[in-house]
Amino acid sequence: LETRPANLEGEGEISIRDLVKNALRMRPERIIVGECRGGEIIDMLQAMNTGHDGSMSTIHANNPRTCLTRMENMLNMAGFSMPEKVTRSMVSSAVDLIVQVQRMRDGKRRITHIMEVVGMEESIIVCQDLFWYEYKEEAADGQLIGNYVCSGLRPHLLKKAEYYGLGKALLQAIA
Repeated sequence: LETRPANLEGEGEISIRDLVKNALRMRPERIIVGECRGGEIIDMLQAMNTGHDGSMSTIHANNPRTCLTRMENMLNMAGFSMPEKVTRSMVSSAVDLIVQVQRMRDGKRRITHIMEVVGMEESIIVCQDLFWYEYKEEAADGQLIGNYVCSGLRPHLLKKAEYYGLGKALLQAIA
């Protein structure tokens, strides 16, 4: 599904919010939104909180933790005035993982972090880093050399991964 700007008379606009709502009526297995940057975040989070596991979207943020703050800010800027704890609870129950992709100085995009959203403690969203890219050195041709480091922590989403037949693969990745 694609968005469409309004015509010259200001009519006929189809926003991402409209598309997410209509996609939900189609009973999808997953919903993928190319980029959330406004009010569509509420529809995306609601979809993720109502049984559409595997749904995903991109959000521009400097790091995984900032991504959570950006989601909160987008909800507030779109006029959804909810108490902070309610907003954070909605985000933490919808999001399992945040995968940070970053363009490195050698021009390549790399996954630099995989962070798990564990849940809530008081009014704080609890997270844990599962993997991250660790820069080691620069090759003679300017390419960055590094490797991926695993925290060794057992992911809280393991039961969900097992339900979908991915438990063994997840355990192998963290081994």
